[in-house]
Amino acid sequence: QVQLVESGGGLVQSGVSLSLSCSASGRTPSSYDIGWFRQAPGKDREFVASISWSGSSTNYKDSAKGRFTISRDKAKNTVYLQMNSLEPKDTAVYYCAARVGGALYNVWGQGTQVTVSS
Repeated sequence: QVQLVESGGGLVQSGVSLSLSCSASGRTPSSYDIGWFRQAPGKDREFVASISWSGSSTNYKDSAKGRFTISRDKAKNTVYLQMNSLEPKDTAVYYCAARVGGALYNVWGQGTQVTVSS
């Protein structure tokens, strides 16, 4: 089973940038898509961005378009989420998830906290 570990979260001020990493280890499958999700206090988990195994296809939540960039380094089994112009509304626990052998994201990391102060 593949395991995912997120890193790079922290406390930052509004307007700055932050880069999150999602590293895969264990029995990594031959191909898998990765998605980033986030959950703010008192709210449901929501989709942020995703990237296909090849990296040729990416998708973003509307509010992330133009500010966030998802990318992957297959050699390092790592997916990145570059977040620019952060706003307090981006405060949440950020999770990465893998879609392995199906249509659903079925492997999740433990999450990393991002807090943006105004």
